[in-house]
Amino acid sequence: MSPAILTASADTAWSDHLVVLPVVLPIAVAGLMFLLDERRRRLKAALSLGTVLVLLGIALVLVGRVEAGAQVYRLGNWAAPYGIVLVADRLSALMLALASVLGLCALVFSFARWGRAGPRFHGLFLLLLMGVNGAFLTGDLFNLFVFFEVMLAASYGLVLHGSGEVRIRAGLGYIAVNLVASLFFLVGVSLIYGTMGTLNMADLARRLAGPATEPALFEIGCAVLGIAFLIKCSAWPLGFWLPTTYAAASAPAAAILAILSKVGIYVVVRLSLLLFGAGTSQGFGQTWLLAAGLATMAYGTIGLLAARDLTRAAGYAVMISSGTVLAALGTGGDRALAGALYYLLGSTLAAAALFLLAEILQRGRDPGEARQAVFADEYRDPFDDADATEIGRAFPAAVAILGCGFVVCTLMLAGLPPLAGFVGKLALFTGLASGPITASAWALIAALTLSSFGTLMPLVRLGILTLWVPSDDPPPVLHPTEFAALAGLLAACMALALWGGPALAYADETVRWLAQPQAYIQAVLGNQEGAGS
Repeated sequence: MSPAILTASADTAWSDHLVVLPVVLPIAVAGLMFLLDERRRRLKAALSLGTVLVLLGIALVLVGRVEAGAQVYRLGNWAAPYGIVLVADRLSALMLALASVLGLCALVFSFARWGRAGPRFHGLFLLLLMGVNGAFLTGDLFNLFVFFEVMLAASYGLVLHGSGEVRIRAGLGYIAVNLVASLFFLVGVSLIYGTMGTLNMADLARRLAGPATEPALFEIGCAVLGIAFLIKCSAWPLGFWLPTTYAAASAPAAAILAILSKVGIYVVVRLSLLLFGAGTSQGFGQTWLLAAGLATMAYGTIGLLAARDLTRAAGYAVMISSGTVLAALGTGGDRALAGALYYLLGSTLAAAALFLLAEILQRGRDPGEARQAVFADEYRDPFDDADATEIGRAFPAAVAILGCGFVVCTLMLAGLPPLAGFVGKLALFTGLASGPITASAWALIAALTLSSFGTLMPLVRLGILTLWVPSDDPPPVLHPTEFAALAGLLAACMALALWGGPALAYADETVRWLAQPQAYIQAVLGNQEGAGS
């Protein structure tokens, strides 16, 4: 067995079965939870927390194990392309780790109140993670559709969690849009299978390396499939639903839903480099990806400038992050794509933290809940004399903590030094300037610069209005579990900056691996010259 290719079969070590655990474990625990009475909330919370911690540990182990190549898990030891395969490589392991970090922090945040706001929260949460993990690991398009549908079905319940007219209205629109996307997904997959006779990604790449029988019909199928993915990654003009839906959802739901658009980005990156990096369809759709990415960045920036609350601003920030990766992929530069992947990690973490911050700050304006402060000190006028001149303002502890967190989120999303957002955008600029600077590179450089200013100005304005302008409302409330969740996301953002060198090197190696489809094909199919013929 090559050291770069690890496969799981009957005589392999137990550690080789780690690839399947991110799918099996959450669905098994979720099934158990649906059998438990809703009054056993503490048991459900403990089971959820333990499961997500294990998922995070598995993701980190896989990040280390796949540095030399890919780890392939063949269910039932059936060889690809006939059997179901799960593939963990550098990109899928990285996305698994990101999803696990978001899942852990969102879950811990929900312990304060949202876990009790409605039934089946923990079961739906784990099913969402199962669908996300499966989408990152699957090696064929049919099972990608299955995992997408599991993920979306769970997300419907999480978006509606907590009820309320605004949430239901936004949730119904979200469901309708994703049902249309699922229809496009099925049509695209059907066309691809009808022309190529396979849905295994590695087998598709192997067949595309030779002369295609019906390249036009195959590309039409890929275009239809691309529409479904662009809807899911909130690309303009198909991503109009995201800011409204995420702003209406509860804070922990919005934080974990931030990864959903990145599932669409993952699939677009994976299939673009695997299927269209070489062969008869090389470069297919690249110009459209660049245009969609630039338009998404522009739409997200304009939406941020017009935003009047933090939750909607965080939704537009998620769109800008997705548009940045799409545009970098459309330029065709490997180094620029590596910088975009690094930026995606930090911006996703920061957007999720901003959703949590918005929940705490907006809830803090409710006088009834403000009395339940744990870390917050009750606001007291420092002067007893009403005629005295106020020369300063007393900041409760919670406001100081939240203010520091808000500054970190703003710097990350705007791409300002010294945090990881700046490092990612600098890596993008460097990658775009590493060769002849084309018109598309100049367009992306301009879009990145304008989006930084367009993100900084509204966030500073919203921060001043929320944290600095005097108000008669009591200070915000910060529960210990909310503090722990927020601190975890912000610590992850800081870690990306402190270990920016190794993280960027990992992103570079990831793109280098993705740019060599033959290595992926060899890992999945082995030496099957005529597989699936």
